[in-house]
Amino acid sequence: MTFSGVYVPLITPFDAAGAVALEALECLAHDALGSGATGLVALGTTAEPAALTAGERRAVVEVVARVCRERHAPLVVGADSAAEVAGLRGVAGALSLVPPFLRPGEDGVVAHFEALAAVAAVPLIVYHVPYRTGQQLSTGALRRITAIDGIAGIKYANGGIDAGTAELLADPPADFAVLGADDAVLSPLLAMGAHGGILASAHVATADFAGLVAAWHAGDAVRARALGGRLAALSLALFAEPNPTVIKGVLHALGRIPTAAVRLPLLPAGAATVAAALRHVPAPVAG
Repeated sequence: MTFSGVYVPLITPFDAAGAVALEALECLAHDALGSGATGLVALGTTAEPAALTAGERRAVVEVVARVCRERHAPLVVGADSAAEVAGLRGVAGALSLVPPFLRPGEDGVVAHFEALAAVAAVPLIVYHVPYRTGQQLSTGALRRITAIDGIAGIKYANGGIDAGTAELLADPPADFAVLGADDAVLSPLLAMGAHGGILASAHVATADFAGLVAAWHAGDAVRARALGGRLAALSLALFAEPNPTVIKGVLHALGRIPTAAVRLPLLPAGAATVAAALRHVPAPVAG
């Protein structure tokens, strides 16, 4: 399966008592797919998975998987260990982070993904986000990873667009998806040949993000540039404080989740930051 289009890495909404608001999560999943998202990600880093209990994580996957089955949409699940990727069934893929903190070196990272892919029950998407993991990877190392059987794509969050990005996309690996994840620079990444994105910002303006991907893939640069500029401003506002705090604040202000609560070590976004982000949210289309 080739991954393309917009995947929304769903937040985990909480109710006033602090429990996971599963009904709100189900609504978010339906809304994203109904507004043009290709698929969903459950238990990505945007979902605060480390702050959830094992039971909560199971419940989140069950809800999102049910929505994806009903809508015949692909589901990707965050899974980083051999036991997790081996245990996944009935989903389109696993999103697996480059090992954080240890900085094992490029050979260690490649060996890690060779081991994961050897036991995985589903295709893997590698999450490369060096400003969070502490592990930069050269284009050569990325190409070694793309050649591993069972790895289908990369969530590419290099912190921007640099020479390595250009080198990767100038000669993209065959049958391998490059999915942008630095939301504010999605448009230029698509212009260079990326297949889509895994985009927390697409919780809002989902249809516009889907339209941006479609416009670049269709070669409609005029429409794509107009959308890209507006969505870049939205994304910058939504990431003005640690993710997903501003997104939760915006979704709560829009009445889409019961609270803006996050779990420690995160703290809720400030009211001024949320208000600034709301000014970039497009008005709903009358219908």
